[in-house]
Amino acid sequence: MADTTGAVVVGIDGSDIAIAAARWAGAVATRIGAPLHIVHAMPSLGRNLTDAAAAIRAAIMSYQADSSQIFLADAADAVRAAWPDLRIDTESHSEPADRALIVASRTARLIVLGGNELSAARALLLGSTTLAVATHAHCPVVAWRGGAAAPGRDPIVVGVDGSAHGQVALEAAFELAEAFDVPVRAVRSWTAALPPGAPAIPFVVDWEALEAAQLTELVETVDAVNKRHPGVRAECHLEHEGPARALLQHAATAQLIVVGTRGRNALAGALLGSTSLNLLQHSTIPVMVCHAEGD
Repeated sequence: MADTTGAVVVGIDGSDIAIAAARWAGAVATRIGAPLHIVHAMPSLGRNLTDAAAAIRAAIMSYQADSSQIFLADAADAVRAAWPDLRIDTESHSEPADRALIVASRTARLIVLGGNELSAARALLLGSTTLAVATHAHCPVVAWRGGAAAPGRDPIVVGVDGSAHGQVALEAAFELAEAFDVPVRAVRSWTAALPPGAPAIPFVVDWEALEAAQLTELVETVDAVNKRHPGVRAECHLEHEGPARALLQHAATAQLIVVGTRGRNALAGALLGSTSLNLLQHSTIPVMVCHAEGD
């Protein structure tokens, strides 16, 4: 592997979506003062169930290998056209893309992957480079989508739930908001519902007090990080929805959703419907997935 220390790493496959993701990654690298490292590796195509599928797989692999340098040059040229002063390195791999990018994530500042929304069936049955990298990477991973070629003026939305991985997501959101010169919109999901098996005596529960306590905790958590980034304007929102829905309803007026993850494996994520997987499936704007240290 080439040195990716502190770099924004973007994975490409020759598609128009990957080129667009590389442009966005280049813009982010420029804003945060990091180099850009463009990586091409072999796609993960799942198992060969038939001879015909095996032949198609072999043809795709051959085409990707033969065209890797062209793909890398096209992506680098597209980024340089927009950001001529950015330091750009390229690298080609013969191993699967998810493996190459997970290794790169050990020293990278950020991994960016372009692609359409992720279906649960595809994640479960065929596997997904985006899902694998988001699950196992050592740095934040952005699943780019939506068409923006560079960060805009809209806020960055972040999920805050009081957990260690939620705290990492909040820190990352403020760092990017400071670099982009945009606000942070911190969102916490909270529903006034009793847990399963609890006594049904709602008249003794002061729901308004509980909601006020939730909002106070959110504001205090956000304020503690905001003090380290005093130039960033922050808003706090307590939503009466599940975590994924609470975040997605802010997507129309935001440019990026940042969320923490516990790092579940692909099967657990697909079956349990984790917040990060739901966002990867349904978000129309880029999604950043962050891990707590030690996950």
